[in-house]
Amino acid sequence: MPNLAIVGYGKMGRLIDQLAHEYGFTVTARIDVDRNESLQGADVAVEFSVPSSVAGNVAKIAALGIPIVVGTTGWLEHLDEVKAIVGKNDTALVWSPNFSIGVNVFTRLVTEAARLFQNEKEYGAWAWEIHHVTKKDAPSGTLLKLVEQMRASGFNRAIDASCNRAGTHPGTHEIGFDSAADTITLRHTARNREGFARGALKAAQWIIGRKGCYEFSDVLFGG
Repeated sequence: MPNLAIVGYGKMGRLIDQLAHEYGFTVTARIDVDRNESLQGADVAVEFSVPSSVAGNVAKIAALGIPIVVGTTGWLEHLDEVKAIVGKNDTALVWSPNFSIGVNVFTRLVTEAARLFQNEKEYGAWAWEIHHVTKKDAPSGTLLKLVEQMRASGFNRAIDASCNRAGTHPGTHEIGFDSAADTITLRHTARNREGFARGALKAAQWIIGRKGCYEFSDVLFGG
């Protein structure tokens, strides 16, 4: 069984710990502010910490030649730096604004819808999301990615984007297209954090033995 290091032992880290055996992993390190177990012997690491810690954590893990799955959100201004660290150490990384398999399929559906609507000038579009009040980034990285993909598909008109933070909501993302004649609404609603943890563990299985930087969509759909 491959050895898994969990870097960041909050709610997501503990959930990954609970599910790791289902994916054939032995958890050999649990690292957090008050936990400092050794990374030595790990075959892969899953990182769910805070945005300001990602680059430093990647540097420490990559220096040991350990492939990394980064599930933390809100750090993408450091993506080029992180990619350079991974390349320098000849290891591998999988990142994503969202490790839910359902969200990644949802993103493909939104991308195709935007492509189909690109020349239908009477349709406007909106993008909206809600998450729990403790989520660090607003709007979410997932919503930003959805809007980015819509634009990449040729939808160049205004996309009104908004977000809310309240309670303990695990996450809902909604994309809509509206005209005088009708409305089409696409929505993904997470029931809990389990989907994110399972996606990260799937990525951890996949990245062992690889080199380079990948998005979770490469794991699911191929590069």
